Amino acid sequence: MIAPPVPAAEGERLSELDSFSILDTLPEQAYDDITYLASQICDTPIALVSFVDADRQWFKSRVGLGMAETPRDEAFCAHAIVDPDEVLVVPDATADPRFVDNPLVAGDPDIRFYAGAPLVTSTGNALGTICVIDRVPRELTPDQRAALEALSRQVMAQLELRRERAQAERVASERTRYAALLEEYQRILERDIEEMSELSITDPLTGLKNRRAFLDRLQEELARCARYGEPLAVALVDVDHFKRVNDAFGHTVGDAVLSQVADVLRHSVRTTDLVARFGGEEFVVLLPSTDTEGAHVLAERLRQAIEAEPWEGATVTVSVGVAVTTAGTEHPDEFVAAADVAMYAAKQAGRNRVRLAA
Repeated sequence: MIAPPVPAAEGERLSELDSFSILDTLPEQAYDDITYLASQICDTPIALVSFVDADRQWFKSRVGLGMAETPRDEAFCAHAIVDPDEVLVVPDATADPRFVDNPLVAGDPDIRFYAGAPLVTSTGNALGTICVIDRVPRELTPDQRAALEALSRQVMAQLELRRERAQAERVASERTRYAALLEEYQRILERDIEEMSELSITDPLTGLKNRRAFLDRLQEELARCARYGEPLAVALVDVDHFKRVNDAFGHTVGDAVLSQVADVLRHSVRTTDLVARFGGEEFVVLLPSTDTEGAHVLAERLRQAIEAEPWEGATVTVSVGVAVTTAGTEHPDEFVAAADVAMYAAKQAGRNRVRLAA
């Protein structure tokens, strides 16, 4: 194991860390919310807000990890704070000589992937990181990296709030001005967290809800179906021969086709329905209070709308599989799988058609 280097201005860094009076404080919802968002956006089982003291790293907030601190020599974050301007990404710790024999890699929590965005003060000192950890090797997407950096700024905003609040309590004559400042910071923070939450359930290409958002809504609708006995339908929509579009025209055109398909679906459903991108060239439509006949009519309307759309340079059609329940007792994955089987039946029957699940 290679010990982490010490930042050049270590004395100044430790003094500034101490000025925030954050170490060994109790959990706070604001930090826990940010840590939860990091875990959701980066799709990792572990996320931490970590501060690096003289001889340890201490976790202000943690998701998926039981320990409250580790020795500094074992801390990935102690490496990350050396370069405050960069997100430290370790795709596979077992292939990195700095960490291959680290106790946190060789044993619990079995770290393989690590990404940490430094928590940088206005003077340029890195106090710690907001980091995400997985037990399998992987990489961050550019959007996930940008989101992690944005969340690190929000942690620093919380720290500044803490320091401002402490100063306001000490200076009674300026209490009103500080209270207004804190309220404004809080509004900004709540707005940014709301935007981050929306990012975690939105497909960046099409602007539709993503698979996670769809499955959450499906769980709710299945429960409602079971409680009230109202029918519930789901339609799985797959773009026919999409690989040919990418091969013939390139991925830029392919992305444009997916965005246009999303727009057609979005404008062809009812306000109570939910359209989401399920993955790749697959879309899914959730149809509450819709029986078999109604679901077939709506699915056929979607198919015809795609076929009738003016497409530039390519002919685009879709195959649609529909599943319907009136009991609501199905597991979400099984319910979607039934629509998936019906969709493949539509493809095997010649594509550009609708098929109902048995």
